[in-house]
Amino acid sequence: MPIPRLIDDVLHEASGRAERRNAVTAPSGGPAGNALLIAWTGLLLLVLIAAELITLLDVRGLIDWHVGIGVLLIPVALLKTAATGWRILRYYTGHQPYRTAGPPPTLLRVLGPLVIASTLGLLASGIVLIVVGEERSRQNLFTALGQRVDLITVHQALFFAFAALAGLHLLARIAPALALTSGRAPGRLGSTTAVAGSGRRTLALSATVVAAVIAVVLLLPLADDWQDDGGGPGGPPPGSSSPP
Repeated sequence: MPIPRLIDDVLHEASGRAERRNAVTAPSGGPAGNALLIAWTGLLLLVLIAAELITLLDVRGLIDWHVGIGVLLIPVALLKTAATGWRILRYYTGHQPYRTAGPPPTLLRVLGPLVIASTLGLLASGIVLIVVGEERSRQNLFTALGQRVDLITVHQALFFAFAALAGLHLLARIAPALALTSGRAPGRLGSTTAVAGSGRRTLALSATVVAAVIAVVLLLPLADDWQDDGGGPGGPPPGSSSPP
């Protein structure tokens, strides 16, 4: 497919004007229900990520918030990954309602796995930093191009990859997500309240939030090791040594 056509498909999708035939089927809502779950989860992720980015202004001073929000992100990201993976599985195994709904534009299909990998990698590396503590996180793993690489460096690299990839994903998905959750999406039957399976979607989101809160309660005390001030003169700049 010519490059201009690939780009045009993405722009058409990103504008929210794409006709996605998301059928409503009982009991879960089928493709329409799945699309709603992905959209609501994506918007929740967006709010949490925005809050997490704010903590980067003073990671040392906001370390509890930084770690807490980072941990909250994990179950939500896993739910969105699972919902997206289910849609992909149903499409490629030939389930007719999902085949009729069709796949995302080609460029977004290529971008999707990269977004998932960078997101889960970033969150996983943050958990590793919390668990092993600051001292061990600073231990050299290997040297590349004359630069020492430790766990913090790995975490930083994953953050920059995530920022670039997730930024592109956001530009392509924010308008369709808002259209879906507001009931203005073209090509979808009924309003958001008319799609079967709303109870299941609410339960999935509620269970995810509960799991996220439990994870924060369990993991936040492990971040005490990062409370000591290591950002003085000659030390690392704020945000360079703390896990998200």
